[in-house]
Amino acid sequence: MSPIDFRAQTRLVTELADRVTDAQLDLPTPCPALAVRNLLGHIVGLAAAFRDAARKEFGPAADSAPDVEGSDIGPGWRAELAKNLAELAESWQDPAAWEGFTKAGGVDLPAAVAGQVAMNELVLHGWDLARATGQAYDPDPACLKVSYDMVAATPDGPEREGLFGPIVPVPATASLLDRTLGLGGRDPGWVAH
Repeated sequence: MSPIDFRAQTRLVTELADRVTDAQLDLPTPCPALAVRNLLGHIVGLAAAFRDAARKEFGPAADSAPDVEGSDIGPGWRAELAKNLAELAESWQDPAAWEGFTKAGGVDLPAAVAGQVAMNELVLHGWDLARATGQAYDPDPACLKVSYDMVAATPDGPEREGLFGPIVPVPATASLLDRTLGLGGRDPGWVAH
């Protein structure tokens, strides 16, 4: 797999997060059992974990699976999120990030696959955040294609557990974003109740 440019997607997620108001932090998201604050906390952590995976710096984030449901934001989360996302994008610009093996969330994997996983996380969770907070979402086409390729290549079965929810059927004529969401276990028509 050729290197992916994360800059458009990390900027988009940063902009979405910047527009989240304090009143929206406890709203539900398309991720069951996660409020906006938990989703944001998860994104802060995954950005740091995949930044470190690109740099091949293996600390606590590399050795343990993320506690998604236990994620939350702390004081200064906006600055921390922006910093982590910018550093993630910068780290994956280095061609060495894509070589050999790395580790993230307690999993050893080829570095190129880690890059694809990181982009997929940012695309899907970017939509989750936008949808939960009533914002428009228009990911960069190249970033979206990376996410689609990953979810489309993951068979429907036990291999999906822990990665995505069950596939949500969407029409073959749906947009690439909606098809990506459906394969990623999300209902493109989700609205907060």
